Amino acid sequence: MIETHNATDVKDIDWNEWTADKFAVITYIFSEGKVLLINKKRGLGAGKVNAPGGHIEEGETAVEAAVRETEEEVGLTPLDPLQCGKLYFQFTNGLKMEGTVFIAREYKGVERETDEADPFWVAIDDIPYSRMWEDDLLWLPHVIKGKSISGCFIFDDDDMVSYQLDII
Repeated sequence: MIETHNATDVKDIDWNEWTADKFAVITYIFSEGKVLLINKKRGLGAGKVNAPGGHIEEGETAVEAAVRETEEEVGLTPLDPLQCGKLYFQFTNGLKMEGTVFIAREYKGVERETDEADPFWVAIDDIPYSRMWEDDLLWLPHVIKGKSISGCFIFDDDDMVSYQLDII
């Protein structure tokens, strides 16, 4: 088996034995035919369009992190976030991250810009996939249609090298 950080094909990794060293969440809030996205200002993915999210803190559940991160980044509280996916990322620099995807159809609060994110609402048909991580175009449309997803991805910096996606 190839060392994970040298892998160039998802088939080169035994994903059953693979273990993440970072755990994160991402939360999409949908309302009136639109989705809340952010211009990410810092950290992994800075300069890209994404959704609110971040790392799960010790002792915190994924859903608790989804609510906290959304509140911290954009000032909104997602109500009853629903888990709809798991994403497993192996980066060629060695980073191994597991992401849990949530959606919320209701929220409270008023969005605001922070030092981490500049939030904006966009029509679902106008999502700027060309400004997002490459994998988003593969799985987000399925999530929007109400499906659950599980995906494994290899990235070399910002470039997706290989992937496997299961629609559930």
